[in-house]
Amino acid sequence: MNKILVVDDEPAIVTLLSYNLKQAGYEVTTATDGEVAVDLALHGTFTCILLDLMLPKLDGMEVTKRLRQEKIHTPIIIVTAKNDEFDKVFGLELGADDYITKPFSPREVLARIKAVMRRVAPSAEPVTPVAAPPTNRAITVVGNLRIDQNKYRVTRNGENISLTPKEFELLVYFVEREGRVLSRDAILNHVWGYDYASETRIVDIHISHLREKIELDPKEPTYIRTVRGFGYEFVGDEHA
Repeated sequence: MNKILVVDDEPAIVTLLSYNLKQAGYEVTTATDGEVAVDLALHGTFTCILLDLMLPKLDGMEVTKRLRQEKIHTPIIIVTAKNDEFDKVFGLELGADDYITKPFSPREVLARIKAVMRRVAPSAEPVTPVAAPPTNRAITVVGNLRIDQNKYRVTRNGENISLTPKEFELLVYFVEREGRVLSRDAILNHVWGYDYASETRIVDIHISHLREKIELDPKEPTYIRTVRGFGYEFVGDEHA
């Protein structure tokens, strides 16, 4: 059973989320402050964390920061009543995978959870039955990058790079489409699993964060290039 950690200090929100998640078949654990949330996440195994920003003891930003520092890569969806873009952007830069703004519908929450879970919990109903690829096809070497999809591991010049689940998925998406110009809408729809034009800012933020980790000079990227007016292109052949 997939386990969800719900972190919010509003009883009504906790009750609403818990009820709908359990109805959808999830096992739910709850926390009402940031310190408890960190402890639960460090010592438990969760498929996804729904994390409010305004929390007692430790706020959602600090919780996200600490979990990523501790190499906890569980997908995090920020749940916030704030409309301030700064909070959303800052949360994503710290390592959160997505955000939902209150008020929200239970259906939207479930859709966002399913989207971030696709990497860690592949669907039991494949769209097209295909033969399993050889194991070595899951390992890709591009320039000084080595990407192992079996172990969700990326190294640069032999040294491990710590990527969040969404950053890893984004990198694989680019590598598999090397040389193609990809629009923000296409990236959002494939990697995040939904198609809202107003949400494309999330793509830019994650790409910026990914560049900080894989590029020698993030200000002059050579792997993930911006194609103005269109989107982004992953260039690998020049690094051969």
